[in-house]
Order: sequence, then structure tokens, then C-alpha cells
Amino acid sequence: MAAADILAPARPRANRAISWLVFALVIALIAATPFLPNYHVRVLNSLLIYVLLGIGLNIVIGYTGLLDLGFVAFYAVGAYSYGLLASPQLGLHMPFLLILLVGACLGAVTGILLGIPVLRLRGDYLAIVTLGFGEIIRIIINNLDWLTGGPQGIARLDKASILGIQIARPIDFFWLLLITVLVVGTVVWRLERSILGKGWAAIREDQDAARGIGINTTNAKLAAFATSATIGSIAGVIFAASQRFVSPESFTLQESVLIVLMIVVGGIGNIFGIVAGAAILILLPELLREFAEWRILFLGLLMITLIIARPAGIVPRSFGPEKLIRGLFGK
Repeated sequence: MAAADILAPARPRANRAISWLVFALVIALIAATPFLPNYHVRVLNSLLIYVLLGIGLNIVIGYTGLLDLGFVAFYAVGAYSYGLLASPQLGLHMPFLLILLVGACLGAVTGILLGIPVLRLRGDYLAIVTLGFGEIIRIIINNLDWLTGGPQGIARLDKASILGIQIARPIDFFWLLLITVLVVGTVVWRLERSILGKGWAAIREDQDAARGIGINTTNAKLAAFATSATIGSIAGVIFAASQRFVSPESFTLQESVLIVLMIVVGGIGNIFGIVAGAAILILLPELLREFAEWRILFLGLLMITLIIARPAGIVPRSFGPEKLIRGLFGK
């Protein structure tokens, strides 16, 4: 009997054990979060916001194969939606859920407006145009003093509340963000497995071939930009509500690059990879805060090592939610 035949039955058991171990560690971390100091909860909230942003950008980069370097613009649209509609700036004090809906719709419209002029662009040209779009949004926000407060931003934002339940403490936003990430992640995963998701995958592999077999690449690309922008705007609304302050400094090119790096380091086209990439790029600098002079150098060397050792990312595309479910329940 070959050695492979002897080891074959042990592999599913090992995979199941690893899956249950990862699942148990995640549940333990979630259960322990309410007992952590506020600072640590805020760090976890920041992690979840970046995971949400990564899930949104992954639709364009990972599923459709389009390089978008201006994703932070949609993040800003959502944040300033809350800043303008829940503050004395315009004298409006709309409820959180309504602003969340308005911000998501504005994000979708902005995504479509960006998608229309770049439909024929690919590669470096698309990256340059989207980069310019992100900078244009930031400059507009920075210069419209009468509306956005300019460089000073908008302060004294209203406290968020849902169905009469006030959301003000870091732990409150942790639960809100956790639920949002789970819901959005599930919807995006289902989209990836849908006909639209298959169309995105075809565009990623070869746009001309996708068009040749009858896929409406125009509508598919616009759907990708709109869905991605909607998720980015939702993250922006929650970010503004948690900070109760927004300013242009939160939406620089560096933020867009950071989100792209999360996807590349973690694993392009994989939701679990986004979580892994966010954990490295958001949590690791906090853990190395005592080594302020060296932590950026160490983080850069770590990213170079990971990209060389794991060019497809820490979590490969093949390890998705389906594999985790099979590992947990053997289905």
C-alpha cells in the first residue's frame, strides 16, 4: 500500500482539527473582548473597519481583476455623509440607520460615476485614473470650507443609536462592526458564487474572452464598482459615528495603499485572506508600538518576506468559506 493511501484518511481529520481550533480561537477572542480595556477594543474596532474596507475593495481587485487605488474616496463619502447629516453643520440630525442607507446609496452612485469613464481602461491606466479620483475627492473635501469644514473637519457629531439603543461605547461599536462584517462578508461570498460572480471571474481572467462568450462586461464592471463603493461608504458611516469627528486627513492616498496591501499580503480574492492581512498591518504595528523607531522597518521587511515566500498571499484563494465549513462539519 502506498504511503499516500495510508495518509489519505488522516488528512481530513487533521484539516477538521485545524478548522475547529481556528474557530474556537475566534470565538474565545470575541467572548473576551467585553473584558478588554477600551484602548484594545478600539484597536479591534479599527481592525474590523479595515476588514470591511478590504472586503469592499476585494470585489474590484480580487474578483474582477481591476486595480483601484482611489477606494478611499468611497470611504470618505460615507464618513462625510454622517458628518453632514448628523451634526450642527447643516442643522440636520438624522437617525443613524437612515444615514447608513443614504451613505450606502451615495457610495453606489459615486462608484457608478467612477466606473463609467474607466470602463475601457486596464492595468496601469486604470490605477492612475482611480488614484486621481481619490485625490480629487480629498481635495474637494479639503477646500469646501463652507460645507465640510475644510482642513478642520466636522466635530460634535451626534451619537449613533439604533431603535432607541444608543451606541457610544467602543464595545457597542465592536458588536455593530462584527455583525456588519459577518453580514457583508456572507453577502459578498454569495455574490462570488452567483452568476454575477462568475462573470467577474471571467473578466478577471480575460475581458475579451468574457465579452466573446456573451458576458455584458460593462454592466458587470459597473456592478463591481457600485457594490464595492457601497461597502466602503458603509464603513465610512460607522467610522464617523464611532469617532464623532471627520477630517480630510483620514482619507489620504496612504489609506488606499494600506487597504490594497492588506489584500495582497493576505490573499487576493479571499475573505479570510483579508482578515489575515488586516491583522498583520493593523494589529502588528500596535504590538510593536514600544519599538517606535524600528517598527515600520520591521513591518516592511516582514511584508517583503511574506510576498516572496507566499506570492499568492498568506491564505490561498482555494481556502475559502466552503473549505472551512467542510473542515468543521465534514460536508
